[in-house]
This record gives sequence, C-alpha cells and structure tokens, in this order.
Amino acid sequence: MRSTGFRRTLAALSVCSLALAASACGSDGDDSASGKTRITVNCMPPKSAEVDRGFFEQDIASFERQNPDIDVVAHDAFPCQDPKTFDAKLAGGQMEDVFYTYFTDARHVVEINQAADLTPYVKELKSYDTIQRQLRDIYTVDGKVYGIPRTGYSMGLIYNKKLFERAGLDPEQPPATWEEVRAAAKKIAGLGGGTVGYADYSAQNQGGWHFTAELYSQGGDVVSADGEKATVDTPEGRAVLRNLHDMRWTDDSMGSKQLLVINDVQQMMGAGKLGMYLAAPDNIPILVKEKGGDYKDLALAPMPGGQGTLIGGDGYMVNKKASPEQIRAALKWLDHMFLTPGDGFLGDYARAKKNDAPVGLPEPRLFAGAADAKDQQVKKANANVPVENYQAFLDGNQSLDMKIEPPSAQQIYSVLDGVVSAVLTKEDADIDQLLKDASGKIDGILARG
Repeated sequence: MRSTGFRRTLAALSVCSLALAASACGSDGDDSASGKTRITVNCMPPKSAEVDRGFFEQDIASFERQNPDIDVVAHDAFPCQDPKTFDAKLAGGQMEDVFYTYFTDARHVVEINQAADLTPYVKELKSYDTIQRQLRDIYTVDGKVYGIPRTGYSMGLIYNKKLFERAGLDPEQPPATWEEVRAAAKKIAGLGGGTVGYADYSAQNQGGWHFTAELYSQGGDVVSADGEKATVDTPEGRAVLRNLHDMRWTDDSMGSKQLLVINDVQQMMGAGKLGMYLAAPDNIPILVKEKGGDYKDLALAPMPGGQGTLIGGDGYMVNKKASPEQIRAALKWLDHMFLTPGDGFLGDYARAKKNDAPVGLPEPRLFAGAADAKDQQVKKANANVPVENYQAFLDGNQSLDMKIEPPSAQQIYSVLDGVVSAVLTKEDADIDQLLKDASGKIDGILARG
C-alpha cells in the first residue's frame, strides 16, 4: 500500500487529469525544432493544495531559469497514481514522459515494456550515488536502472504519550516486543471511557497490508524468496494472528468495533481514545491537522518484534517513447526537484517551516552518507515538531530488516484481509485453517503472475 501522505498533510497526489484522458499525456515530441527539449511530468499537487502547488510551481520555474533549453509541462490530479487506470494509460500512450510510480510498480512496468532504460544516462544524475542503495535497487531490474526513487517510508508504532502516562506506563520506553504491546494495550484499555489499547485495520486490503508488516516484524515473509509460493502458513503467521486474537478476545484491549480502515483508526488516535497503532511517520501531521491531535502527545517507536519492518515509497520512471534528450532533461529535473539534500520540493525545510508545514518528522529518509547528514542537519535546524518523540524510531530502525511489499500485493492483501477480519470478528476463528486456505489462494495468485 502507499503511505498516507505527501511530506506534509497531503495524500500522494497525481497525474493526468480526466480532462486529459482523451488526449495523450506524453509530449508530442521534444520540441527540438524550437531549440528546447519539452518533457511532461506528473504528480503536481492540485490547485486545492494551494501551498504545495505553489512550491511545485516555484521549483519548476527555478529549474527552467537554470535550464533555459528545457520546457517542463506539469499535469495534476488526485491521486498521483490510480491503480485502476495506471496500466491502461501506459498501454494507451496516455502516460507522461516522466511518471510517478509506487515501489511495487517498478518490475511490472519493466515487464510490460513501458519504461525507458536509464542505465546509459544515470551517470548524469548527480545525486544518484547519494540515494540509499536499498531504494535504488528497487528500480534496478536485471542489472539495468529503470527509475529513480523520490521518497521512502517504513512502518513503526505510533503511540499516545498522555495515555501511556495515565496507564502507569513509561512513555520514554515504548513497547519493543509484541508481548509488551499486548501488556501495554491491556493497561490502556483498562482506563475505560471508551479507550482502546491497540487498533488494527481489517478491511479494504488494509488488514492484509498490516498483517504483512506484522509478519515481517516477527521475521516471517508473505511469499518465498523466488516469489512463487506463499509463506504465511508458518509459526510466524500463526503468532501474528494469535496475538491479535488474544488482544481482541482475551484482553478486550482492541475494542468491540472492528473492520476498521485507516481513517477510523486515525480518528480514534486524534481524539485521544487510542493508545497505539502501526503507521508510517507521515500519519503524524494528519493526526494533528485533520484529526485534532497534538504533536507533543504523539510519539513513534520502531516496529515491535525487532526483526523487520515493511518499507514503501515512490519514485519516477521515464516513458519508453522518450528521446535521449528527454531522458537527460528528466534526470536534471529530478535532481533539482527532489534529490538535492536540504532543497527542492520535499527538502526545502526553511520554506516549509515558513509556511507552517511540519518539519522534523523522521522520514522520508532518502539519502545515505554525507548527503543524509546534510539533509538531516538542515531539517534539524528548521524543526518545528518535537523531534525527541521520534528518536526511538530512528534508533530502532538501524537494526531492522527493511522489506518491500510482496509481488501482486493488492491481490494478496485482499486474501489476507479475510484472515485478519475473521480473527477480529469471530472468537472461535480457526487460525490454522484460515492460514492454510489463504496460502492456497496466494499460491494461485502467484501462479497467474
């Protein structure tokens, strides 16, 4: 699944608007006759996101001033990518020259032969070697580079420090194991007044997404390393479901209302009625700006279990029809917009602070080495949120295995949704049978490719 937001309070934004659906979104050529190389790009914030759109427009204007031989035409809509229309736009020639993708799209776009091979040009991308290798590798298929990462996120445990204190728990020592999560959830639920200790999703594929993250945290996996067989019917898979079952039915620490989705859980946390849930850092400004929460009360810990965490994110790929000049222009644009530490659309922290956008959240963390140090230095200098609340997350992530979502993720999540929802709505749910049935269904999905 994608994470919930842009760097600020936006959900990930998009692409070719419906008004453009009747005509190709890609450029009509590189305009070489006019002496300019023209590229179309997507994921421009819509007019309704006034501040972010203004930043995007400012950065494009700045880029064109520095590169007068390049003309950038940006398209907007919501969201940045609609999975229901993504393949059709690619196949129908509707896609922009430079287009947004989730990490999980990379191999698929290459397999259907819709991405330009960037390998001969990537040396011209000044920032390429500064990007974390594990993120670069996501867009590397069979040794060739087909895309450039733009952001990355990892899952952690968001918790309410005020409720921890009221329940007699130390808010500076968040749960590090699932046993500790269960114990803390029980104490928080014991406060009464409709307070829930721990909440989880179990509908709209989001339950399958979180099951995957929880399985990673236990050291398990959803599919085998070769991507051909399900690996959910395992001791780790049973441990995930048994823990959810016991919190729901034995401890009564998850509340009686189930089949929750992300908005339900965010409402509970923002209202101060929830102790903990799994999420990425970009949930925090949403909890404050939209759900009534307070930055000082919201803290972030690494995934319990100490084994691994689910990572996701996005990047840009280039249309296979792009000319060499357009590919070079695209890489220059990406460098300028997203890949300069402490600058650009996502990294100009001084500008963000001036416009009352949250600065200091622990992610996205795109760079490595000296580039990361510079980016973090500029971020820290402009921080306007309590960065100490996220230190445990930053420290704990250093030892976790960072794992991307499985292939055919949405189809698999749909299967696992049923497993999680059964455990949370039926006290006598047969965990062994649920996992056995899910394993067979996932095997079928993987066999179909």
